[in-house]
Amino acid sequence: MRQTRTIELSTGLFVMLGFAALFFMVTQITNKGLVWREQNYRLSARFDNVGGLKVGSPVSIGGVTVGRVDAIDYDVQTYKAVARLAIQHRYDKIPNDSDVAIYTAGLLGGQYVGFTPGGSETYFKDGDQIELTQSAVVLENLISKFLFDKAGQGDAKKTEGAAK
Repeated sequence: MRQTRTIELSTGLFVMLGFAALFFMVTQITNKGLVWREQNYRLSARFDNVGGLKVGSPVSIGGVTVGRVDAIDYDVQTYKAVARLAIQHRYDKIPNDSDVAIYTAGLLGGQYVGFTPGGSETYFKDGDQIELTQSAVVLENLISKFLFDKAGQGDAKKTEGAAK
């Protein structure tokens, strides 16, 4: 009887440790972290193309994560994607002439929003819209542009050779 109880307790402890390890791994892999009642202020930015940006993607300044993408919507009046950014209150001194761009972390990494700080002495506050934005670079568009530009240059050289 005593040995059965010990086996049951050790099995239960093992299962609980397994769930804890799984929970930890999920929070590390998804790069979302654990946020409990963190105070944020919200900014919005309009982009022509958000590419693969997702809700929960990091927002960074100089490589330091200062917030997360809170929501992504589409504005039917301007025909642009609107990303809402939740910035931690401790980073409340971002100049209001800063610009944001959507970058890719590494060759195959996820996308994130990166700030380039401006020089203004007034700062963004809750509800502000970021005016200076740069959309995501879509790899397929770059490849097709490169291929079509190369094909166009070949045609131009043929035309030049025929003209001589």
